[in-house]
Amino acid sequence: MRLASFAATLLLAAGAAAAAQLPPVNPSTKPPRELALIGEPQPLPPPTPQQAASGTFHGVSVADPYRWLENPDDPAVRRWIAAQNAYTEATLAAMPQGKALTVRVQQLAITSTTRSGPTLAGGTLFYLQQTPPQPQPVLIAQAWPDGAAKVLVDPNADHGGTGTAITAYWPSPRGSYLAYGSAEGGSELTTIRVLEVASGKTLPDTLPWAGGGTTPQGLAWDADERGFSYVRFTPPAAGQAVEQFHATLVHHPLGQAATADAVVFGQGYSKTAEYVLVNAPATAQAAVLAYDGDGGPAEVFLQHGDRFIRVLDRGANVRTAAWVNGRLYVAAFRDAPRGKVVAIGDDGKAAPVLAEREGAIQQIAPLGDGFLVVRSRGPDWWVEQYDAGAIFVRRLPLPEHGIGIGEIASESGSNKALVSYGGWSTPTRWAEYDGRSGALKTVFEVKPAADYSKVVARRIEGTSKDGTKIPVTVLSLRGTTANGKRPAILYSYGGFDIPIKPGFIGPNLAWLERGGVLAYANIRGGNENGQRWHAQGQQLDKQNVFDDFHAAALALIHARWTDRAHLGILGGSNGGLLMGTQIVQHPADYRAVVARVGIYDMLRHETHFANGPYNIPEYGSIADPAQFKATLAYSPLQHVEANTAYPAALLTTGENDPRVAPWQSRKFAAALQNASSSTRPILLLTRMNAGHGIGAPFSQRVGDTAIGLTFFAHELGLDVEK
Repeated sequence: MRLASFAATLLLAAGAAAAAQLPPVNPSTKPPRELALIGEPQPLPPPTPQQAASGTFHGVSVADPYRWLENPDDPAVRRWIAAQNAYTEATLAAMPQGKALTVRVQQLAITSTTRSGPTLAGGTLFYLQQTPPQPQPVLIAQAWPDGAAKVLVDPNADHGGTGTAITAYWPSPRGSYLAYGSAEGGSELTTIRVLEVASGKTLPDTLPWAGGGTTPQGLAWDADERGFSYVRFTPPAAGQAVEQFHATLVHHPLGQAATADAVVFGQGYSKTAEYVLVNAPATAQAAVLAYDGDGGPAEVFLQHGDRFIRVLDRGANVRTAAWVNGRLYVAAFRDAPRGKVVAIGDDGKAAPVLAEREGAIQQIAPLGDGFLVVRSRGPDWWVEQYDAGAIFVRRLPLPEHGIGIGEIASESGSNKALVSYGGWSTPTRWAEYDGRSGALKTVFEVKPAADYSKVVARRIEGTSKDGTKIPVTVLSLRGTTANGKRPAILYSYGGFDIPIKPGFIGPNLAWLERGGVLAYANIRGGNENGQRWHAQGQQLDKQNVFDDFHAAALALIHARWTDRAHLGILGGSNGGLLMGTQIVQHPADYRAVVARVGIYDMLRHETHFANGPYNIPEYGSIADPAQFKATLAYSPLQHVEANTAYPAALLTTGENDPRVAPWQSRKFAAALQNASSSTRPILLLTRMNAGHGIGAPFSQRVGDTAIGLTFFAHELGLDVEK
């Protein structure tokens, strides 16, 4: 599965931080040397020995002295992890900014009830709801629009919310049943259960190995609601771990034992198969978007009974789809970098519906006898309505700048849709849109814990090495001036077709309140400007991503928002790789780095971790000599140089991460600690009951917010007394 983006929340907001739990910051602990009295000793990180090891690629020998840290079962590695955690916790606890920031972050995290993932089926609205500080969201059903909300699944009731998370849910066509997935300890390995909506009764059906981690979950109900097809890994032999490859679709009749579920599609399709299932409401049809790994386009199949007929190959470059009045509408990007809409009829024939327009297609949704299209251009997002003949009706009356569009809940034949959106200073809102009148009415909104009306968003622009212009959004409080030395945090992601879009900054307001600046860069590798923007940050062109980010950083400096002594950078997952490249390519240009669940040894990711082969469409394969050369040129671990003054760094990882190996962070932290000539701390924090950050409990997410802001405040000189 693609490496998860942490959205536009800088990895610090309560809804987006990686799964983590750290003891409260203790302000009474002695501070490290940079804030201590002259002569007080500097604590040192635990020593890491190097051992002789290497790999040979296309005749090139590459040293790998920290390979021994890859084995989590080695007692020496376990002791090393414990020592690193102790060192990190002590160092963070010694930072005097922690107490004030932690208190403020906790205050800002307690918003009103939040909702996400709205889905309509048979006149019933299903969604997740969380009331802070409730550990995990609960699953709700509500007759739309005015029915009473009913809790269907509460993971907090039986498990305390510390280890179990709802990962996905799929209502049946008429809303009679609900299938939902859950996973434990951040592993993302999903088990599906089924309940009857009216009674709330849980059926005996329990379906393990249902995707998650390397391949996404997916489920499509039968039209008669008596069963469904779902994604499943091959069940392992007793006592063996599941092999997270060769996913297939299997069919499950309600009441049947999971062991009797039969494969209906995908046997032998691909080792790294990923399936997105798109139900055709109240019909016997479903569509399958079949991907061979991450980052590439899908083949499209239509289901007719027990047959799956391919209607579009990968050459069409399909990225998303929805059912509109009995036809499958797909967003295809062949010869249309911003996307065009193509309809697939019941006969499997494709017909053009909507030509390429301004703005990249992000989503299609049915509305009445027409449809809605979500588009983006850089950091700007909007929604357009089209009638049955694909004639433009109107642009929905949403704010023109500063918002990102979330889920749209709608059904063909209904002229009303529920549109989810939010912005930098706007928490999630749900608006009911009337396609006949064009009216937009807010029906739900999160009430924040503070006044965000003074948050100001400005646009600046960087110029990458090849001349590409990179949009950068700068957030500050009204009255905050560009004085050339503001403590600033720059975030981006840059990969896997995932855009950077405006999202509520939440507890990050604590940073702005104290005179700091937050910045977000729309670099290549995402799809905010379409598929050409994405492709220019893939495979042999991956270095463009890193150059784009550096250009965004220089733009902040040239615009006098900050300088090199006060600039921090932040990223996670694929964005953690981005952070690693910045550390080794431009060590003098950043003062502090927070990198979460990142990839740093690109030469071992593909061959020595399950998710590596899935990522080949995005990163390319080192089996290809040209791709190996390009990958080695940027892989962070191989470019750590002795006696280099590296910036302060905080690396975090989760021991159960199914997307990025925890040893990636161990090896990179060890290399930096041994090589750095500066006195700035290189910290590693390993979560022993956490994964990639998906489904982290509320307390862990808020804790990570406080940790990240404390680290940046200490290293960048934020005045926490403001």
